[in-house]
Amino acid sequence: MQKCFFWLALVSIFFINHTSSAQKSRKRELRATWIASVVNIDWPSRSGLSSYQQKQEFVRILDEHKENGMNAVIVQVRPVADAFYPSEAEPWSEYLTGEQGAIPTPYYNPLAFMIEEAHKRNLEFHAWFNPYRASMKDSLDHISPEHPIKQHPEWFVKYGPKWYYNPGEPEAREFVLDEIMRVVKHYDLDAVHFDDYFYPYKIAGEDFPDEDAYQAYCGTFTNKEDWRRYNVDYFVQQLSFRIKKEKPFVKFGISPFGVWRNQDKDPDGSATRAGQTNYDDLYADVLKWMREGWIDYVAPQLYWHIGHPAADYATLVDWWNKHSYGKHVYIGQGAYRVGKKNWEDPNQLIDQLMLNETYSNVHGSMFFSSKSLTANPLGVRDSLRNYYQDEALVPMMKWIDNKPPQSPRITAVEGSKKDGVIVKWEDSETNDSNYYVVYRFEGDKGGNTENAGEMVAKIRRSPYPQQQFTDKEAEVGKKYSYAITAVDRLHCESKSSNQIAVKHRRWFGIKVL
Repeated sequence: MQKCFFWLALVSIFFINHTSSAQKSRKRELRATWIASVVNIDWPSRSGLSSYQQKQEFVRILDEHKENGMNAVIVQVRPVADAFYPSEAEPWSEYLTGEQGAIPTPYYNPLAFMIEEAHKRNLEFHAWFNPYRASMKDSLDHISPEHPIKQHPEWFVKYGPKWYYNPGEPEAREFVLDEIMRVVKHYDLDAVHFDDYFYPYKIAGEDFPDEDAYQAYCGTFTNKEDWRRYNVDYFVQQLSFRIKKEKPFVKFGISPFGVWRNQDKDPDGSATRAGQTNYDDLYADVLKWMREGWIDYVAPQLYWHIGHPAADYATLVDWWNKHSYGKHVYIGQGAYRVGKKNWEDPNQLIDQLMLNETYSNVHGSMFFSSKSLTANPLGVRDSLRNYYQDEALVPMMKWIDNKPPQSPRITAVEGSKKDGVIVKWEDSETNDSNYYVVYRFEGDKGGNTENAGEMVAKIRRSPYPQQQFTDKEAEVGKKYSYAITAVDRLHCESKSSNQIAVKHRRWFGIKVL
């Protein structure tokens, strides 16, 4: 009976949302896309493109996702212990240049370029690292002599057809920690991001070959499974500590497999029957990391449809909402499944987003992957653009920063029929503003800056004292009120500026009311 009531309520929610004339958006939610580089899933479209072609492709991807309503991108910058940036310790990625260790031609720094272009568009940049994966191929003939697997073969193990850093080797863990921290130190990241690859997914009949490391480093552990979990716990805890010490404003987030544990293994697990789980098979105790405050967000990969018999999306989003421990939950959405078996309904993804919005601890979504949206199967990109009609601010993380900037001050509103309405404002030089939000209200009475539908632009702060925005969408003959807020890099928003009302006149330009 309880289950029937739940589904009745769910259907009612969807009916109300589908039949409403416009989706009322949250003012704050993360809307992000994964851009995968491993085996050239998303970018670059193939290895060996010229630097010019790589740049063109990446800019096109960013512009597309900006139109899709995104406010962040998660870009894979270290797919198999090779780099999309100049590294002292690991070679250039083969997925970038076509040959591992080969330098981009003509030379440029892809990571610096990507961050700059993302920030120009006011998109957060989450640098996505795979901590342990070292090669996707059985043979190592393609591996550069500079690769750590050639320098320190004792750190690595082969499992199935792939190679991995051994998480149980202390020197290997420290090497990877140092490599990630070099990137944190030298680049303007918004977040460090891991996906679901810790210990690899189990292969039937084959045990992960870490017996030698276990015998050497098990200490007081008498159970290899607990020791493996300790290895991953240590890595996550250490990286968290080092990131916050180096740059407290850089977030640390992890996107694990969608099931922590099944309920038959743990009463606190989910009502699922997943064949493998984070805790028991990947040795990733994600709930511990959240309880301890080692990560700022979790983005479980819920790549199943609503009603899946073994791992129901609705069951899992409810479970993760109840296990947030005060941190942010962003749902990993399986956009790549749209149009495939059990995803033939073009509303499946939008239905999932609507369901997410009924949970207070779910603060947004990450979509896998970039090309799955740009390909637009079943019109999913178009549906998403309609759903995300309004701009959204990235949610605040109050445990990192809860102090908003001072309010800016509108100094002038001017313009003409040809130019539109030009709003100018000033901000204190000492303010830590990162960008500004421009609000436009119909009429001359002003309005509420808490209404997402009134946001018309997010403008990156320029180096000049005076900032400005040109509203080319303002209709001639109408009255409008404008307000500006300042927002810092962790998205704390100031109180509203002074609000100025104007009339956009046909022949005589702007009249301040």
